[in-house]
Amino acid sequence: MVRKVFLKMSKKYKRVVIKLGSSSLTYDNGKLNLIQIEQLVRQIADLKNQGHDVLIVSSGAISAGMGYLNYSKRPKTLPEKQACAAIGQGKLLHLYEKLFCEYGYAVGQILLTKEDFADRERFLNSRSVLNELLSKNIIPIINENDAVVVSEIKFGDNDTLSALVSTLIEADLLIILSDIDGLFDKNPQVYQDAKLIEYVKKIDSTIESLAGDSISNVGTGGMRTKINAAKIATRSGVSVIITKSDKRNVLNSILKGEKTGTFFVEESHQLKLRKSWIAYNARSKGQIIVDRGAYQAIENNKSLLPSGIVEIYGEFSKGDVVDILFKNHVIGDRKSGS
Repeated sequence: MVRKVFLKMSKKYKRVVIKLGSSSLTYDNGKLNLIQIEQLVRQIADLKNQGHDVLIVSSGAISAGMGYLNYSKRPKTLPEKQACAAIGQGKLLHLYEKLFCEYGYAVGQILLTKEDFADRERFLNSRSVLNELLSKNIIPIINENDAVVVSEIKFGDNDTLSALVSTLIEADLLIILSDIDGLFDKNPQVYQDAKLIEYVKKIDSTIESLAGDSISNVGTGGMRTKINAAKIATRSGVSVIITKSDKRNVLNSILKGEKTGTFFVEESHQLKLRKSWIAYNARSKGQIIVDRGAYQAIENNKSLLPSGIVEIYGEFSKGDVVDILFKNHVIGDRKSGS
C-alpha cells in the first residue's frame, strides 16, 4: 500500500532538495568519506540526467575542518567551530566541484543565515538566485554560513535549513539522508523489536513524541530536528523522505517510487509561499494592541480598522510583519496560516 501511494506521487517530483548530513559525508574522526560522497554525487548527477531539478543542502563543513585542525571530537566553542568551518567549507566545495565536473555539471555555493530568510527582500533575492542557477542547469550547494554566523542568526541544524530551502523554492520533494533508516516506533538502538514507520500522513503529537536527539560525533541534528523539518516542509506542500544514505542507489530508488525510509506526505491544506514565510521565517517588527470589537472582527476574518487599535509598540512600515494582541495574547497562529 505504501509503495503504491509513493509510486503514484513520485511521478510529479520535478524539483528535489537533498539534505546530506555530516554523518553521510564524513567519518567520526572528521575525515571526508570519499567513497560515500562519490556514490551520492553519481546518483545526483543521474537524477539531473533524468530531468530533475536538484538542490543540495550539505552539512560537513565543520566536520571536514575537524580533520585538518586535529579535533577528534566536534569542538564546543563558537570560534573553534568557525575555524573548522572556514577550512572545511572550501575543502568540501572543491570536492563537489571536482566530482560533479566528471559528470558534466557545475555547482554554485550559497551560504545562508537566518537573516536571509527573516528579511523579505533578502528572502526573495535568495529565491531568485537559486531559480537562476537551476535555470542554467547548475546544482546549488547550500549550507549555513558557519564561518561567520553567530547564535542569534543561526538555524542550528541543516535539517531545518533544508526544509526552509524547500519552501523557499517550492520544491516537490525533500530527501533527508542521514545515518538512520527513518522514524521508528521506539529507539532501535535500545529496543530490538523497534519497527520502522513507513508512512506518516500527518505529523501530530504522537509522531513528535517518537523523536530523539543526535548521537553522532559529527552531527548536530537528530530525529527531533528531522521531524520538525518534515513538519515545516509538509505544511508548505513539500513531501519528505527520511532514510539512510548508504543504501545502494538510494536516490534513484526513491525517485522510482521504491519503498525506503519514512515517507511524510504533504498536507492537503498548504500554506502559500508568503504565508509560509510569515509562519517560519519572518521576525515581528512590532505589536498592535486591539480592543474587543477589533478582536472579534479579526476572528471572523474581517479587516482591522484604525478605530479598533488601542496601542502600538515598535517601528515598522508597509510590508513588515507585526503581532496583533488582545488582552496580552497574540491573535491567531502564524504556523496555522490564520
